[in-house]
Amino acid sequence: MNIKSLVPQKTKNYYHLAQAAAANYVYGFPSRGLKVIGVTGTNGKTTTVQMIGRILEESGKKIAMASTINFKIAEKEWINKTKFTTLSSFSVQKFLRQAVDAGCEYVVLETSSHSLDQNRVWGVQYRTAVITNVTREHLDYHKNMEHYRIAKLKLFKRVQIAVVNLDMTNAKDYLDCASGIAKYGFTTRADVDVRKYDCGHIETVRAADIDLGINYAHFSVDKTRFELRLPGLFNVENALAAVSVGLAEGIAMDTMKTALEKITGVPGRMEHVPNDKNIDIIVDYALTPDSLEKLYNLVSLIRKRSAGQNTLKTHVISVMGSCGERDRGKRPMMGEIVDKHTDLMILTNEDPYGEDPWQIINEVAKGIKHKIENENFWKIMDRREAIRKALALARPGDVVIVTGKGAEENMMVGNEKIPWNDKRVILEELSTSDSRD
Repeated sequence: MNIKSLVPQKTKNYYHLAQAAAANYVYGFPSRGLKVIGVTGTNGKTTTVQMIGRILEESGKKIAMASTINFKIAEKEWINKTKFTTLSSFSVQKFLRQAVDAGCEYVVLETSSHSLDQNRVWGVQYRTAVITNVTREHLDYHKNMEHYRIAKLKLFKRVQIAVVNLDMTNAKDYLDCASGIAKYGFTTRADVDVRKYDCGHIETVRAADIDLGINYAHFSVDKTRFELRLPGLFNVENALAAVSVGLAEGIAMDTMKTALEKITGVPGRMEHVPNDKNIDIIVDYALTPDSLEKLYNLVSLIRKRSAGQNTLKTHVISVMGSCGERDRGKRPMMGEIVDKHTDLMILTNEDPYGEDPWQIINEVAKGIKHKIENENFWKIMDRREAIRKALALARPGDVVIVTGKGAEENMMVGNEKIPWNDKRVILEELSTSDSRD
């Protein structure tokens, strides 16, 4: 038995707090010399961090940025290969010290609920807190949604500016945390009195005249028309969060428009894989019921729009799994969502950690009610073989969607970190297929 599992998390958190205090002392409390923007939420954090970073840079600011997929300090940028959204307290403080030494004014820091609960970001003086949403995830750790929300709420204590999605559940809890408030969304929940939170020049940021396509999302904020080269209503929502931060920092709308329209894609987020087979291959990080629902709703919308233009039926083929040692209750929910939206499904291995990967696959399969195994849905343990099967099934015009790992560079099997990248494997399999043809 793992001895660490016998130690209560609350006790471990005191250890993390001591580590964070020591880290701040060693690196000289570097966040005091920076304007730190923390971004939290279940889904959309990474893309929102990239958008905020681009907006700040377009306005002439020197920035640092840390997200699930990458790190950036001034002109230097590198891949995050750690599989952690927010690093250890010593790594965070070292990063902030390097940002100060590089002359950065702003740091955009993707901040996980785990790091907040464990005190790993203790001592970071956040200027701005952004929350994208709170949906089901990490209940293996937080046990229930209330504890999960409370962990996120820790980011908002003592910040100057709170940027809050009005469409999320319990938005009011986050709005009550700061004197400067920037609000965004499509609608307003009935339990939020928006007028109560009107302050200064920051009005509620809403999107109008929304137009969605397979590789774009266009919308207007007031009189400014944004033409994102990123698809999905969820990316409009991420952009609204970034624009809200920009407005709070006094950045002109035209500058933000230019910045966001320069983004051609975010690795592992609705990322299209180029190929000459006329197959629409998409790699996405979606690993929660909410993110899968949003992803497949977009695909369904695109299918309906293109139905009248094609004589051949377009099939949607899914390759998916679920991460080990995480909320087991979400697994059949994920299977049910993907079953509803796809024609063919392949369940496969995905970061099992210490769990039995076959058990994970079978728990996802419990949600599949409208398919027959080995006829239109398959269980294939080897992820490469699963991708190979999906590509072999696909015909011109079909859509292949590989979810769960996004741009990650490795897979965790037990304690072993195995090199892995979905897009790279897809390209390798496409190349191998070409050589066989």
